[in-house]
Amino acid sequence: MRTYSKICAGSGSLRTLLLASAAVGLALTAQAVAQQAAGLRGGLSAGTPESILVPDNGLPSPTYVPVSPGAVPDGAAIPDTFDEGPTAAERPPSQANAQRQTAEETDDTTTGTVRTPTVDSQGNLPIDPGAQAAQPIEGLNKPADDNPFAAVGIRWGTFILKPTLETGITATTNADSSVDGSSALLSETTLRLNAVSDWASHRASIDAFGTFTDTLSGEEVDRFEGGVDAELELELGTEYRAKSTFTYSAEPESAASPVVTPDTIEEPMTQTVGGTLGLERDVGKATFGVTGGILHDTYGDADLVGGGVLSQKDRDSTLYSLSLRGGYEMSPTLTPFLETEIGRNQYDQEVDSAGYQRSADLYAVRAGLEFDMGEKLSGEVAAGWVSESFDDARLATLSTPTFEGNVLWSPLRGTNVRLSGSTELEGTTTPGESGSVLYSTGLAIERQMRANLTGDAILGYGYRNYAESDGYDVIWNASASLTWWLNRYAGVVGRVSYEDVSSNLPDRDSDSSSVFLGLKLQR
Repeated sequence: MRTYSKICAGSGSLRTLLLASAAVGLALTAQAVAQQAAGLRGGLSAGTPESILVPDNGLPSPTYVPVSPGAVPDGAAIPDTFDEGPTAAERPPSQANAQRQTAEETDDTTTGTVRTPTVDSQGNLPIDPGAQAAQPIEGLNKPADDNPFAAVGIRWGTFILKPTLETGITATTNADSSVDGSSALLSETTLRLNAVSDWASHRASIDAFGTFTDTLSGEEVDRFEGGVDAELELELGTEYRAKSTFTYSAEPESAASPVVTPDTIEEPMTQTVGGTLGLERDVGKATFGVTGGILHDTYGDADLVGGGVLSQKDRDSTLYSLSLRGGYEMSPTLTPFLETEIGRNQYDQEVDSAGYQRSADLYAVRAGLEFDMGEKLSGEVAAGWVSESFDDARLATLSTPTFEGNVLWSPLRGTNVRLSGSTELEGTTTPGESGSVLYSTGLAIERQMRANLTGDAILGYGYRNYAESDGYDVIWNASASLTWWLNRYAGVVGRVSYEDVSSNLPDRDSDSSSVFLGLKLQR
């Protein structure tokens, strides 16, 4: 035991000595190897601590610059830790660094908080010398008024109403427009009302008037005449249209009537009331329509000069009609058509005062042309034949060619020309006669001479041919008027008119000349 302990103790001393020698050898060997490996780590410069090793890779090394101020005491030299390669100041900057440096030098954008100027500092700003007061809202984009003296109308529900009142004095050579009428100074007042619907797809219109005439001096006259015309159009889908009309008129029988009642105090009143109802359908370019109508005429009793009353009920009648019409649209503006009509003229009294049965059947056929060229030209014209066959065999059939038309032409702005024509079969109570045929035409011109001055002129012509005789009437009428508008609501009206009836039959010639001056009000 003791021997073994000594050997171990001696062995420990020997091991300690050997380890110390090996450590010294390894240190000397590592230093030599590090100095020989210059190609990998680079050499150590003089004065540089051996603990700092700088790689020698052939790239310039930057000079150490402290980031924070105060890292190096003032006046102390910054150690040059790299003895090879150019410094940062000597090294040319890269392209990215150069662009970034240029942007930093030229960018003067404020990135911090900027104080807003006070209100007082901006109180004395210079005023724009071209600044003007703003226009009111009512005047913005207001279109020019083409007719500053036209009636503006009154809105009533979905209709626009345009009432007109015309009142003044008339001087005439024939107060009651009769065969033996005399001159008079008359007070004449006319009230008119026009109403048009303001609907999106359908349309309705009403035209009504009433004229009151009373004597101021001369022949005694107390007369009223008036009428109403109404139209309604309904769009029933894309192919169907419904149309209806209503008409009513009341007026004294004029000297141009085919029936003359002699020895009367004043001309008897006549009334007409009726309407139509039609349906149209479009099939491609073709148009088909059917229309039914009713028209009733009533003749008032005549007061005789010697006393008594003459009844005219045997002249009252009702006309029932049914027409079929077909047309083809040759172009967007022209549509020729063919129309046929059948009807029944039924008298209220089966047998008149002379013992004749005057109820009759009617047949008519017409061919015409409908055209629509916008505001310049529109309307239709037609020609055909009409025949009336009476129930009484003693009365000859009344037949004649027919000419009808209604054309509106605007040759220039502010001027409207209307041409109309019609053929009408007229009844009679003369024993043995079938009646008469009246061909009439009219030309009306309306002209806006100035914004506040308008004028119109009317020329009419009629020719009446009496059946079963050589009798005839030639009827002329003409009128011209001027309206000087003081403002949009009032104007001064002047009018002259003339009417002449010439006949080869006795007691039918008459003529009348009139002058009117008055005031016209509109809304």
